Amino acid sequence: MNKEVFRLGELFCGPGGLGYAASRAKVSSKDTEYVIEHAWATDYDRDTCNTYILNICPTRPESVICKDIRILDISKLREISEIDALVFGFPCNDFSAVGKQKGINGIYGPLYKYGVNVLNYFKPKWFLAENVGGLRNANEGHAFKEILESLIDTGYKVVPHLYKFEEYGIPQARHRIIIVGIRNDLPIEFGIPSPTHLAGNYVSCREALENPPIPQNAPNHEPTRHSDDVVERLKYIKPGENVFTADLPSHLQLNIENVKISQIYKRLNPNYPSYTITGSGGGGTHVYHWKENRALTNRERARLQTFPDNFIFVGSKESVRKQIGMAVPVDGGKVLFDAILKSFASIEYPSVNRQTTIF
Repeated sequence: MNKEVFRLGELFCGPGGLGYAASRAKVSSKDTEYVIEHAWATDYDRDTCNTYILNICPTRPESVICKDIRILDISKLREISEIDALVFGFPCNDFSAVGKQKGINGIYGPLYKYGVNVLNYFKPKWFLAENVGGLRNANEGHAFKEILESLIDTGYKVVPHLYKFEEYGIPQARHRIIIVGIRNDLPIEFGIPSPTHLAGNYVSCREALENPPIPQNAPNHEPTRHSDDVVERLKYIKPGENVFTADLPSHLQLNIENVKISQIYKRLNPNYPSYTITGSGGGGTHVYHWKENRALTNRERARLQTFPDNFIFVGSKESVRKQIGMAVPVDGGKVLFDAILKSFASIEYPSVNRQTTIF
C-alpha cells in the first residue's frame, strides 16, 4: 500500500494533546494510507517540552526546540525538517474570559503572527490553529477578523468554527475555535465534522473516570492534601454547585469581590460532562469530585482531557496541572485530524453546513 505522509510542525505545542492526536490519525483510501508524522515542535516551557518528547518523539529529542517563539530563528526549523502541515494553538491568555481580555493588544495576543510567519516561510499543504471561544469577541470582534484575514493572505482557504467538544464524545464542556486552512492551489475542501454526541447523549465525567477505574499506581495520580477548612467546605457543596451557590455556614463562605468565574470549589455533576479543565488559577479551581471531598488528581484531569493513562506528564504537580489544563483534548484533536486526512483522501464524511459556522 502507498503512503502519503504529512510531516507536522507545531508551534506552542504544549504537552502534546494535538501532537499525540495527530500521531494516532490514520485514513486509508483504495491503495493509499494517509498519516501524520512528527517533524518538529516548539514551546517555551521546559517541563512541557520534556513531556512532549517523552510521549511523542523519545528517539528524537532534538526535534523539540524549547525556546520563546519571539527569539526563535524559524530558519533553524527548516534545518530539522521541511513540513507539509502546521499546528499552532497560539496562547489564549489575552482572549480568555478568565483573564483581562486585552485581546490583540496584550502581551500574548500578537503571538499568532508567528504562525503566520511560519506559514509564509514553509507554505505547508494545510494548517490547524486553535484558541478559546473568547477570541470571537476580543477587541469588539476586530482581533478575530484581523487574524482570519492574516491567515487568508498567506494563501489558504480557511474554515473557522466553534467546536463544542462535548458534542464529539469528550467528557468535558470545552469550547474552542479551530481554524483549518488548506493551501489555495490544492483542490481540497475541508468539511467541519458533524457532532456525534448531542444533548442527552454526552459522555459523563463519571463514565470517563470510572470506566475503567484508574489504577492506583497510574502516573500523575497523587492526591492533593487539603486543609480541614477545605474539606469541611466541600461537605456542604452538592454536585454541580460551587462555593457561591451552595448553602454554606458563614465561617466557610468566601468574601471575594468581582468574581468572574463560577468554578471555585465547584463539584462535578457525575451525570454530565465536566466543566472546562483550566491551567490557570489558584486554590479552589482544581475541579472537585462529585462525592469525595477532594480535588481531582492530575490523572483524573488528564482522563477528562482524554489522555491515555500511560501518557506521562513531566514536572512538579503544579506544572503538570497547568500542562493538562492548557492542552487540547486528544480525542477531539483526532476527530479534526481524521477529517483533514479524509478530505485529502476524497473520503466523504458527515459534515456541518458552512452557513452555520462562525465566519
